[in-house]
Amino acid sequence: MPLLERVGGPRDLKALTEGQLAELAAEIRQFLITAVARTGGHLGPNLGVVELSIALHRVFDSPVDRILWDTGHQSYVHKLLTGRKDFSKLRGKGGLSGYPSRAESEHDVIENSHASTVLGWADGLAKANEVLGRTDRHVVAVIGDGALTGGMAWEALNNIAAARDRPLIIVVNDNERSYAPTIGGLANHLATLRTTDGYERFLAWGKDVLQRTPVVGQPLYESLHGAKKGFKDAFAPQGMFEDLGLKYVGPIDGHDIAAVESALRRARRFHGPVLVHCLTEKGRGYRPALEDEADRFHTVGAMDPLTCAPLAPSGGRSWTSVFGEEMVRIGAERPDVVALTAAMLDPVGLTEFARAYPRRVWDVGIAEQHAAVSAAGLATGGLHPVFAVYATFLNRAFDQLLMDVALHKCGVTFVLDRAGVTGTDGPSHNGMWDMSVLQVVPGLRVAAPRDADQLRAQLREALDVADAPTVIRFPKESVGEPIPALGRVGGMDVLRHGGPEPADRGGGGDVLLVVAGVMAQVGLVAAELLAERGIGCTVVDPRWVKPVDPALPGLAARHRAVAVIEDNSRTGGVGAAVAQALRDAEVDLPVRTFGIPEAFLAHAKRGEVLADIGLTPAEIAGRIGAALARIDASAAVPVTTAPGAGRRAATARPVPPAARKEKDV
Repeated sequence: MPLLERVGGPRDLKALTEGQLAELAAEIRQFLITAVARTGGHLGPNLGVVELSIALHRVFDSPVDRILWDTGHQSYVHKLLTGRKDFSKLRGKGGLSGYPSRAESEHDVIENSHASTVLGWADGLAKANEVLGRTDRHVVAVIGDGALTGGMAWEALNNIAAARDRPLIIVVNDNERSYAPTIGGLANHLATLRTTDGYERFLAWGKDVLQRTPVVGQPLYESLHGAKKGFKDAFAPQGMFEDLGLKYVGPIDGHDIAAVESALRRARRFHGPVLVHCLTEKGRGYRPALEDEADRFHTVGAMDPLTCAPLAPSGGRSWTSVFGEEMVRIGAERPDVVALTAAMLDPVGLTEFARAYPRRVWDVGIAEQHAAVSAAGLATGGLHPVFAVYATFLNRAFDQLLMDVALHKCGVTFVLDRAGVTGTDGPSHNGMWDMSVLQVVPGLRVAAPRDADQLRAQLREALDVADAPTVIRFPKESVGEPIPALGRVGGMDVLRHGGPEPADRGGGGDVLLVVAGVMAQVGLVAAELLAERGIGCTVVDPRWVKPVDPALPGLAARHRAVAVIEDNSRTGGVGAAVAQALRDAEVDLPVRTFGIPEAFLAHAKRGEVLADIGLTPAEIAGRIGAALARIDASAAVPVTTAPGAGRRAATARPVPPAARKEKDV
């Protein structure tokens, strides 16, 4: 029986011999390559932490001891060692999450897959143990060198180091990468530590030789020992950590289980914060991953594990690639346009821009807050910065966008990749909040392009705004076919007319359907279904969803009701802004918003999630039709009896549209 099948939980690891541990590590790597190739997922990071994960579960007693994973994309081995071996639906509906999940196991603590948070969690858990007198429990935080570029990690380190008698173990999984190679001052410091791993061996050799030297040996050794701090800083500058108050152990070969175990056991015995520095290799054991210079197979789609060819044909061009190509063209035309990324140069499509204009792009590490403030400085200095970032990660820089960029009227363009429902990466990666939280930012403009042509056009429109921040958002999916406009009302594109008279010539219809960005196609199909039921829909794409186009209330007044479709939270999003604009203009119409419910959505394919929450043409058409029926019923001739001495005949009268109160029907 394979060893992996015999491991049902962490306790089963403790009885294995050194030879069996090596065999188990090999089995785990083969399992990961085969399983992840079938479903897609984070392969390279997990291949790099096999031995480290085994050692952690042999030394510590999870879940009593808390083992915390920063970001969590490297937790597949942890899942296997804690009894979760069915990877057949990894990241799919009803299957294992691609990150730690409390719903899956008591061994999982942090399921937020945003980076640089683990040390804050560890600090809080260690403090809780102290207050509650839990002296028999340990807190272990595993953080990568990439995540250490995030400011939150250093805020936590400052607090962790302040309590030198509070046990807490920090394991730095140093593979020199986040997605791409880690850069910056910390990366240079860790690189120095990697190259000085012979220091401790040299010190031990020197002690042995000098202490055996007659007469002068011992005094000379004591003198050198007294100068140890300066000597150590010169040759092995781990002093940065020790000066903070952290006991430093390492660097350790993270693929030597015995060495990692020895370091962890020493750290476990120390009654204070300890940093264990482990050197690992992302993609270890799988040559195609090691040969992938871009990101060592950080994330892969379903593929043939032998040839690495995709198992399914590409669905077409990605939004990211369209953005990246247009940025290169714009770069040639406008030398003032520069770019920033937070450790995701390739995932957000800036690789080619960086190759063409290397002095005009900066990777700031996992530091979205710094990127936003730096962008404000770049704009104030006369440039137009483009900060490309996943929509879910913009949440982290909201204060900087509000108080540094918007307050100072800086011309900065934020390009939000993976906006809306992303699907397989789970609740923390859905970009479903940006159009809600950004509504409150004065002066900011938000564009939601419906196709590649609009992305190109609206990116250029955004770059022409020099006195306020702009935002462009698009999803994680293939770009569809172009959707032509039939006309324009104000700044809005009319995609379908709701009656015989075109909307841009004063025409109206039963329903004004406002579609945000990629929901345009969904809206057009829904309008077609409604037309089959005799309901005329005017479909408009506002293009810029914030602010609401001034022409929208007037257009809405030529209809019986308004519906808004957006791939954003229904709370405070585009629908709410449209309803507010109608109220402000005293256009009293029923407004129906179709969007994402106020909930954390489980992982599944994007289409499956959209179907589950009702964002499909058939569902939307059915609900609009039912809403119109209710409106007609409520407007059906109420009977009014006038007061007076004698009974008069009841007078029936319809309620005019202007008297209907705006409501979410």
